[in-house]
Amino acid sequence: MRPFRERNPFVVGAIGLAVLAGLVLGAFKADVLTGLTATGYRAAFRDASGLAPGNEVRVAGVRVGKVTAVGLARGDAGPYVRVSFRLEDDDVRLGTATRATIRIKTVLGQKYLALEPTGDGRLPADAEIPLDRTAAPFDVVQAVTGLADTLDQIDSTQLADAFTTLAQAFADTPGSVQSSLDGLSRISKTVSDRDTELRALLQRAHDVTGVLAARDDEFRKLVADGDALLAEVAKRRDAIHDLLVGTNALATQLAGVVADNNDRLKPALERLRAVVGILQRDRDDLELTLQRMGPFVAAFANVTGSGRWFDSYLAGLLQPYVPATGVKR
Repeated sequence: MRPFRERNPFVVGAIGLAVLAGLVLGAFKADVLTGLTATGYRAAFRDASGLAPGNEVRVAGVRVGKVTAVGLARGDAGPYVRVSFRLEDDDVRLGTATRATIRIKTVLGQKYLALEPTGDGRLPADAEIPLDRTAAPFDVVQAVTGLADTLDQIDSTQLADAFTTLAQAFADTPGSVQSSLDGLSRISKTVSDRDTELRALLQRAHDVTGVLAARDDEFRKLVADGDALLAEVAKRRDAIHDLLVGTNALATQLAGVVADNNDRLKPALERLRAVVGILQRDRDDLELTLQRMGPFVAAFANVTGSGRWFDSYLAGLLQPYVPATGVKR
């Protein structure tokens, strides 16, 4: 076998680039490669209830896989929703009577697929869990939205008139029936009087749920960050306890020091208060003094700036020289 230095460098380089490209592609497609080795199953539902590809698959609350596809299928009883999912945990064994349920993961309506492995034997790969062993949750957000739309279409005035007419028609009936109808009439009148406020309330509730649903990722991140903060606080619980105990002991010691030296501290504080009062009273004079000291300090610094002596000069000590001609030079 020839060593690499004796082989064609172009062939070696091409093979190296191909291997590198394969490794990079494998890194980006790791999820697909994992799916090739994972076990796939299907489940039939009458309603998808907001489940989407990429949602988690859990067993007893533990993530064991994810949903790969959600689509419409047709069976003997009519159309239904087929949910395809895969298990990435080899230790999970699904029995032949396994049940599947779509559950709500967060308060904002994100879903996940919950499995309940029951039954003898093992569910074959790519098998489908039938409709009689699946269930979908009740979506509160959709219910509120539907209620708002339904109430928006109700003519409250006609409803009140209908109840009033019904009460008049039963005017000759026994007292219990008459009281019930009068109560219904008052209820309808109350609803009619509060129609605008009720519609505004439902519309705002719809807007709030829409905003929360749009901010699902941020809300989950906030909850995760809060959980991390609480975990860190719990981890440092002993240190925080020691800090609080030490602070309490320090406060006790300071209180003792103040109590022991109260006779000395009180006169000192009174004198300090008197000094501060004098300074405040003469504040303007102090500011003027500091302003006038500025030029003096600058001149004094120039005099003593050359060394350990004073620099000075005398002007007019000697008379200027005057020649005999009288011309001053």
